[in-house]
Amino acid sequence: MIRRVNILVEGQTEETFVNTVLGPWLTSRELFLKAILVTTKPLGSRSQQERGQPGRQFKGGIAKYEAVKRDVVNTLRDKNLTAVSTMIDYYRLPSDFPGMANLTGATCYDRVHHLEAAFSTDITDYRFRPFFMLHEYEALLFSEPHEIVATLEASTSAGRRLTAVRQQFNSPEEIDDGPTTHPAARILDEFKGYRKAVDGALIAGRIGIERMRHECPHFAQWLSWLESL
Repeated sequence: MIRRVNILVEGQTEETFVNTVLGPWLTSRELFLKAILVTTKPLGSRSQQERGQPGRQFKGGIAKYEAVKRDVVNTLRDKNLTAVSTMIDYYRLPSDFPGMANLTGATCYDRVHHLEAAFSTDITDYRFRPFFMLHEYEALLFSEPHEIVATLEASTSAGRRLTAVRQQFNSPEEIDDGPTTHPAARILDEFKGYRKAVDGALIAGRIGIERMRHECPHFAQWLSWLESL
């Protein structure tokens, strides 16, 4: 029996990842994933988006929780869906999200679990299981830094620097969320032409789901839940 799952995503990068990398990987389990863009801040002009210009020119992102909640509730109205989830960056999450006012936890994993539990409680539908990426999508790409270099055809010195970043942390998900040190900023420091909406999914495809699962425990938990459906 085919099971349908809608994933509400923050941007074009995540949309492409779900539709071309994660979705096909799960089809053998008769699980059909569909990415749906949530309501975000205004992006650049349509012509900019179509040209796939560098990530720094995309200023989308989630502005308010109520817009996301409305999208989730509307999606759950489809009773034919087995489940609904999200793929939203923990980095720069708006302060009005459930759980943000009393955010606690000794580790980033504790904090993200706290927020996901609060989000789930606020929606109150057994089919909904939120997922926040630690700390953002590009952390997944640090599962294999050399694939970033190979895809972007960068220098070996840039590859060594990205590998050194990865080695500072137990998992790519633990790369911090500082304004100049979050994963995407570290990539952009080395590759000014990095196009988030285009290159991000290409790199993920080269790395593969199993490698990302091995390197990223929070992502792995979400995958296990999807497989359990």
